[in-house]
Amino acid sequence: MKFHRTLVQAVAETLQQIFVVGVYADKAVEQVLKHNPRWGSRDRRFIAETVYEMVRWWRKLNVILDADEKGSSNYYHLFAVWQILNAVELPKWEEFEGVEASKVLERCQKISLVRKYRESIPDWLDEIGSDELGEAAWEKELHELNKEAAVVLRVNTLKTAPQKLKQTLLEQGIEINGPIAGSALWDRVKKDAVIVKRQNLVALPEYKQGLFEVQDASSQLVAPFLHLKPGMTVIDACAGAGGKSLHIAAIMENKGKIISMDVEERKLVELKRRADRAGAKIIQTQLINAATISRLRNTADRLLLDVPCSGLGVLKRNPDAKWKLTREFIQEIKKVQQEIISNYSQMLKPGGIMIYATCSILPGENQHQVEQFLNKNKEVFEFIEDRKVLPSEGFDGFYMAAIRKL
Repeated sequence: MKFHRTLVQAVAETLQQIFVVGVYADKAVEQVLKHNPRWGSRDRRFIAETVYEMVRWWRKLNVILDADEKGSSNYYHLFAVWQILNAVELPKWEEFEGVEASKVLERCQKISLVRKYRESIPDWLDEIGSDELGEAAWEKELHELNKEAAVVLRVNTLKTAPQKLKQTLLEQGIEINGPIAGSALWDRVKKDAVIVKRQNLVALPEYKQGLFEVQDASSQLVAPFLHLKPGMTVIDACAGAGGKSLHIAAIMENKGKIISMDVEERKLVELKRRADRAGAKIIQTQLINAATISRLRNTADRLLLDVPCSGLGVLKRNPDAKWKLTREFIQEIKKVQQEIISNYSQMLKPGGIMIYATCSILPGENQHQVEQFLNKNKEVFEFIEDRKVLPSEGFDGFYMAAIRKL
């Protein structure tokens, strides 16, 4: 492999934005690529993939380099370590002086005996994971979370048929990966889901026409879990940018009403734009507050609470979250989760079904939260079923619980 100084420098500057300035990895990569529009697809892919993988293995790279607890600020040396671990021969640049391949490999072998180094994770997070999931399960899931995430599309059935879209994508030169044999999760979503090779999908005319959305297979399980029927009133109370609201609209065949809510106006603006593109005409957007909850009391046939969480189930696609999360944040977010399920559940009508969902794999954010809510409200709500999706099933980690109002 031939390295170009400009690209390696771009990687170094992007890492600095992430670890010094505090910019999220996806935004940092987006910024560097936006500022250099002349780079070809190969160069852009090199920068994006290198940054994401170095972020994923950040602690491991620093420990191999024998950096202190704050980490190394020599991004060229860290880059050199990453390339050596991938069996890539480095050019004789002065920026790489002092990094010897034999010592890197020897050090890597030595630290591989320690899980927190081997799997590149903070001490506190390793402790929480093993405490809540058990040593064996945590080891397995942690290993899976360090793999690259699959790129999954959800076909927008309001505008096209799955087979027709697949054929169109193939004609565009989009590489479609084969079905995942033996995966119970994939079997449940494969009718409307497509796995494709990583590329700039949002530039495709099919995306701009609203024929598909990028949505992980685990996330595609949530809307069907609501047991929807056309004509229902559905409230998506933590809608964010609206991926699940769009899926709900497709399942309901644009018949009924979806009230998509969030505490942030900017997310609802994006949701409305996406709904217009997708042809999801039954979606209404609204800011959520105490007055809104009171006004909508006992109105929803179905209520989706995709609550804020640690995001540990999606570390494959957001590896920098490992370094931005704290133990204190997880404790605080649990309080927020309990407040949301307690307050927002008022909007569900008797006989209606509520889904509590997170993209976490920690029981403390999932089963324990549902149990706590039901213990306080056993006269009004009853548990129906839940579903735990683990990263070892091939996609994002997710949790969803169905609760009925009596």
